[in-house]
Amino acid sequence: MSQSELVVSADGHMLEPIDLFRTRLPKHLRERGVWEEDFEIEPLVEGGARIFRRLHTPGYEGWTISRYRQTGGRMPEGTPEIILDDMRLDGVDVQVMHPNLSLFGLYSDDHELSMAHARVYNDFIIERFAPYFSRIAPTAPIPLTDIDDAVAEIERVAAAGFRAILLPAIAPKPYYSRDFDPVWDAAVANGVHVFIHTQTGGVKVNDPASTTLKVVMESAAQVNQPMTEKSASKRMITQCVYSTMVPQQIMCELIGGGVPERYPDLHFALIEFNAHWLASLVGSMDKCWVTGIGQDADWWLGYWDENRPDDDQPSMAQLFRLNEKWPYPLKPSEYVKRQFHISFQDDPVAIACRHVTGLSTIVWGNDYPHAEGTFRGSREVIATQLGGLPAEERAAIVGGTLGRLLGFEAPVPV
Repeated sequence: MSQSELVVSADGHMLEPIDLFRTRLPKHLRERGVWEEDFEIEPLVEGGARIFRRLHTPGYEGWTISRYRQTGGRMPEGTPEIILDDMRLDGVDVQVMHPNLSLFGLYSDDHELSMAHARVYNDFIIERFAPYFSRIAPTAPIPLTDIDDAVAEIERVAAAGFRAILLPAIAPKPYYSRDFDPVWDAAVANGVHVFIHTQTGGVKVNDPASTTLKVVMESAAQVNQPMTEKSASKRMITQCVYSTMVPQQIMCELIGGGVPERYPDLHFALIEFNAHWLASLVGSMDKCWVTGIGQDADWWLGYWDENRPDDDQPSMAQLFRLNEKWPYPLKPSEYVKRQFHISFQDDPVAIACRHVTGLSTIVWGNDYPHAEGTFRGSREVIATQLGGLPAEERAAIVGGTLGRLLGFEAPVPV
C-alpha cells in the first residue's frame, strides 16, 4: 500500500479487563455483571492451545474461546499502546473498535442491567482511550430498551469525543418503528453515525439458551463428528442463508421505514456480516418495486368468492400494482449507495460486485484481534484481493470511505 493511502479497519474489538463490570457496575448489579475468567489445560490436540477464556453472562454462560495466539499470546486488555503496536504490524492507520465479549451483555431485555453495562464501558473508554482517539475510533454501545436513556447516552458520549454509536443487530422493536426517531435525531444532532455489529441483541436474561450460543454449540458438534451429506448441507445453509438474514432484514427495515429518506446525512455501517450477499439484496429490493418488461400489469390473482358479485371481490388483486406503491423518491439501492457501508474481511465476491452495490457500500475490516479475522495477514489480503483494483477504488475500500465519514485523513508521506 502507498504511504499516503489511509487504511481504516471498520472492525476491531476492545478486549475489556475481565473484571471491569464486576468492579464498576452499581453494587446491586455486580453479581449479574459480565465477567470472564482464564483457565489453563493440557492441549486438546498436540501442540494446541493451553489457555482458554470463559464468559459469564445471561444467555452466553459458558461461552469459551482459546487465547488469541495471533497476538503473540498477549491479551491487549485496555492497553492502547499494545493496540497501536499491533496496528503498525498490520498496516492499519485507524482502527474502529467495538466491545468484545461484553457485546453479549449490553443488549438484553433488562434495561437497567444493559444500560449500566453501557455506561461503565463508555466511561472506561473515555478514561483510558480519549488521548488516542486520533488513531483508535471506539463505538459507544447504546441499548435501545429505553429511548430517553438512549438519547441521553448518545449526547454524553458524543460530548466525550466518540464519533460513532453501536446499536444491536436484533433490536427490541423493528428498525422501521417511528419510536426510534429520537435516536436518529440525537445521532444527527450530535454528529455521530450508526454502527451495528453482528451477533448482538435479543438476549433474555431469564432465558439461559441464547440463539448465538446454540449456534456455537451446534458448530462444535459438527466439527467433532464425521462429515455427512446432512452436515455438509447444514453447514452451508447456516453460513450462506441464515447468517445473511439479519443484516438484510436490518437494511430492509431501515429503508422501508423511510429512515434514510428522513435522515439523509445519517450513515449506517453493518459490521462483520461480510458482504457477498449485498448485490443480491440491492437487486431484489429494487425488483420489488418494478413491473418488468413483458409483465402484464393487469394480471389478477387471488381467491374468487362465488357468494359475492363479480364487482365485489376483495380477495382478488392486480398484484403488480403493488410495485407502483413505493413511497419514497429514491430506489432502495440508491439509499444503500448513499448511506450504507457493509464491512468485509476476506470477501472477493463483494469486491467483484462493487459496481453493482456501489463502491462506498463495502468497507474493509480486520476483526482485530479475533482468530476469524485477518490480523497479521491484512497486508496480504489487501494486496491479494485489492491489489489489481484502480488506485482510487482500492483507496476508498481500505479506508477512504470510512475515513471521510468519521473525520480521518490520509497520513502525510514521509
